[in-house]
Amino acid sequence: MKIRVPIAVLALACIAVPLPAAAQSLDSGSVMAAVEKLKPGEYLWAPQLAPEGPMLLVVNRETQRLVVYRNGLPIGISTVSTGKPGHRTPTGVFTILQKQVEHYSSLYDSAPMPFMERLTWDGVALHGGTLPGYPASHGCIRLPKAFAEKLYGETRTGMTVVITDKPELPHMVPAPDLLGQGDQPPPAGDTVWQPDKAPIGPVSIVVSGADRQVTVLRNGVVIGTAPVALATPIARPAAYSLQSIDAGGRHWTRLPLPGQDIATPDADETGQHVAVDPTFEKQVLAAIMPGTTVLLTPDSMAALAAAAPEPLIESEPSAASASSR
Repeated sequence: MKIRVPIAVLALACIAVPLPAAAQSLDSGSVMAAVEKLKPGEYLWAPQLAPEGPMLLVVNRETQRLVVYRNGLPIGISTVSTGKPGHRTPTGVFTILQKQVEHYSSLYDSAPMPFMERLTWDGVALHGGTLPGYPASHGCIRLPKAFAEKLYGETRTGMTVVITDKPELPHMVPAPDLLGQGDQPPPAGDTVWQPDKAPIGPVSIVVSGADRQVTVLRNGVVIGTAPVALATPIARPAAYSLQSIDAGGRHWTRLPLPGQDIATPDADETGQHVAVDPTFEKQVLAAIMPGTTVLLTPDSMAALAAAAPEPLIESEPSAASASSR
């Protein structure tokens, strides 16, 4: 089912933001309509629409826009400036690895990067900066300075950030039974569960079709691995964010990965089951909470790690972390 969130409440409730006249007069339409009306340096900000809950940030390189969700509702929309040709901002699914209110680039003449939120250890981050209306950075995602400060106050390390070229927004859709619910028996093999390595923080789960393995990260640190059995081969990457847990089960939002139609998942994807050791399954399900991200990929985790600067999930820092741009 395709869900569109009306922009009326968002447009009318925005506070302390520079708004174009067109956006101020909005009383109907979609989130995308509001996004398209913003001029470089403009943004909408209404965190009171969803004071609590899991957050998700989606950046679109093609439209040079950003949408912030909390508890499934858009609470912020902003213009951005991503990487220019030769320094393209990578696409994929990332987590916020580090935050600093005051940060300066060691690569580009000590350029100020206020309210920096790091996405990769080799130099891609969100931060306040100049927005000329087109991609102009060395790989970072520049935000209006006032918006960068507001966003910084609401985000936490480990939060999911999606960078894409697709204009579609996340929708609530049926998700596969991601752990332990398939008909196939769980595979034999060693499992590792070390939650003390990262006792708290958001959880990300990566299922590799090539490795036939699931990797569980918390706050970007690997806390568990196990072999998996798949009902069908993983043909293309698919990502989900856990929206809520109630008596009816777990409810997921399918995330818009680059080059995919968010409204029409493949039949193989909707029929996917991931079977794991029952004890490992219970441990993982006890650890997840709204905001948890699950990524199914046909690639090897080793291949992903070697594919810098475009990893799907950045898990651990390199020996010498480069500064952002």
